[in-house]
Amino acid sequence: MKVTEHYAQATEPLISFEIIPPKRGGSVSEVFDVLDKIMKYNPPFIDVTYHAAESYFEELPDGTIKRHIKRKRPGTIGLCAAIMHKYGVDPVPHLICEGFTKEETEDALIELNYLGIDNVLTIRGDAPDDNVPRYKNGTYNEYAIDLVRQVQDMNRGNYLEDIVNAHKTNFCVGVAGYPEKHFEAPNLDWDIARLKEKVDAGGDYIVTQMFFDNDAYFRFVDKCRAVGIDVPIVPGLKVLTRERHLNFLPKFFHLNIPESLSEEVTANPQRAQEIGIEWGTQQCIELLEKGVPGIHFYVMGDPTPALDVIEKLPLGSTIKK
Repeated sequence: MKVTEHYAQATEPLISFEIIPPKRGGSVSEVFDVLDKIMKYNPPFIDVTYHAAESYFEELPDGTIKRHIKRKRPGTIGLCAAIMHKYGVDPVPHLICEGFTKEETEDALIELNYLGIDNVLTIRGDAPDDNVPRYKNGTYNEYAIDLVRQVQDMNRGNYLEDIVNAHKTNFCVGVAGYPEKHFEAPNLDWDIARLKEKVDAGGDYIVTQMFFDNDAYFRFVDKCRAVGIDVPIVPGLKVLTRERHLNFLPKFFHLNIPESLSEEVTANPQRAQEIGIEWGTQQCIELLEKGVPGIHFYVMGDPTPALDVIEKLPLGSTIKK
């Protein structure tokens, strides 16, 4: 089932999650341990991230520096197939521009179509480290809107090569939104104008970057509706669990942490997870009271804090089985 169909048919707000594949050489059982825990809450769909190649530097004993290239983290498509067949839940694989050619993207979409996976989330992806080889023997999508257009082209039966009577795919296309604006955008209004272009190009729903200030989300939604964006806008949340998140999350995700939250965690670092869970709970309660279509949790490797929040929420029996 498509993500938009889940939201259209829902009688109460939906709770969904985003996970990451195991590292190269890791065991999928680690991911299944995470999924086993969150399945108690009957998620309608699970997002699975994609990761491009990256570089890192190692200082050798003789003082010289050696540069290494980490290959792309594999497993997204295989993990999506496993989620669908093991748990009967719709997977939402991420598609990214960075590090993937249009040809690779088309191949991935063909495989997903063969598997019966009907949903994708299209994002540009994090900028890769300098000098990582990315686009050998192919073309690439520069921005997320280009990726949306490629998926929608295939939905119309238009592939990169001219193919007579080509099969039309039927993907539901999610796009990302930034309540506090994308860090490269000059201002929020400019960023929302670009978001509207993605929706007009075929984005079927929006899931937001994580945020800790609900007012930012509500302003964002109001501005989106004012410019004619009428697709579901799903808030994405992460639970703060340690003091170092005060620096780590703004640095890597370009978000703002409210002063009251940062002050409380700084004053009581040993209680950081307890404080973060309470903050996340209050965020969710207010969002639910204001009628959001659902809440999307970024759990990364540990779902426990998010599940602790969910346990405190006034949700129906279809979610808390």
